[in-house]
Amino acid sequence: MSNLFSPLKLPSGVILQNRICKAAMEEDLADYGALPGTDLCNLYQFWADGHPGLIITGNVMVVPDAMHGPGGVYLGRETLSHVDSVERFKTWSDAAKSGGAACFMQLSHPGRQVFKTLKTEVVSASATRIQVQGPANKMFGTAKALSNDKIENLIQKFAETAIAAEHCGFDGVQIHAAHGYLISQFLSSNSNFRTDKWGGSLENRARFLLEIIRRIRESTSETFGLAVKLNSSDFQKGGFDETEALQVVKYMNKEAVDFVELSGGSYESAAMFGAGEQDNKSSTYLREVYFLEFARQIEAVAKMPLMVTGGITRKSTAETALGSGAVEIIGIARAMGHNPYLPKDWHAGKNETTDLTLSKSRHKPFRAMSDLATTKANLYDMAKGKFPKKRNVLASILRHQFKLLRKTKDYKKWLSDLGL
Repeated sequence: MSNLFSPLKLPSGVILQNRICKAAMEEDLADYGALPGTDLCNLYQFWADGHPGLIITGNVMVVPDAMHGPGGVYLGRETLSHVDSVERFKTWSDAAKSGGAACFMQLSHPGRQVFKTLKTEVVSASATRIQVQGPANKMFGTAKALSNDKIENLIQKFAETAIAAEHCGFDGVQIHAAHGYLISQFLSSNSNFRTDKWGGSLENRARFLLEIIRRIRESTSETFGLAVKLNSSDFQKGGFDETEALQVVKYMNKEAVDFVELSGGSYESAAMFGAGEQDNKSSTYLREVYFLEFARQIEAVAKMPLMVTGGITRKSTAETALGSGAVEIIGIARAMGHNPYLPKDWHAGKNETTDLTLSKSRHKPFRAMSDLATTKANLYDMAKGKFPKKRNVLASILRHQFKLLRKTKDYKKWLSDLGL
């Protein structure tokens, strides 16, 4: 039997039935009130029926007025006061775990990566703004620097969401410290210009992440899982790089972290979508596992298991990556957005190569956007109980944009109802 399907016991005691993970995609499928509903549960039921060892949810935000997009999920301390809301989250975790997988909730704050159309206050480590190519550059505003009190409050918010996730039946949480979100903004010297204890040296820039880890560990049970998603690099000159990522993993060796998922990029450099510089002249294998080489460096110092994600579509690639000895878990979220039954198929020796609908555009930002849109179109279909199909790129982009418009209207109304 392939080592893809051997079980793995994490330090917290959480057991994964195999090494394949559906790793954190942004679904934009929450019901009104940023709550999970039938659509989200249908989607996760598809993935659960595919029998991965671990399912990591898409972003769940720790404050209601800081969303990566208008259709995201929010979970906070006050949620536990509403019986219906708790039941919704429990139904979601039950669906995700129904096929035997463990389920971790991904915790996140977008920081400055918030669209202007949401009309919420944008915050970050420092007063900075995203710079992207083309018309999309106008979609983001300048963030306000967080005060020390607000930083401390956000650390507590991460812990409160973790407490609520455990109450709602999730097996653990993953702290999103990658892809240019708030924690990543603290880590990078391109976005963190602070001169207090939260900025300057890498030790100070990593303090926000480490304090969140510690607060969650203090607030949840010993058997509750805790993982971290970390950029190997921002892929930007002067930003967070591989040497700094290696040191942050050394810092985390002293904490109770179950595993670290290695990724990379941000809105400003779309390596997380497979559109970065590293895919230009590489072999098919390296294109699919474009963070594996860095994992080999990390493995030499890491005291926790490592996970690698990044466009894996073939069983042979996943097996080779695990066989390298550098990683213990393989993430195949993108492929499972096109075939939710992929782990089960691989176990049965079927569909060992996944056919993705990919744009042939040479314009990298457009290619990243179109590739994401076709995957999201599949997620929308699965949310309605339909199996994914071959997509038209332009139709997928338009469908996604119309959905965002509807979700934005609902999100603004909800914030108004909350008095925010």
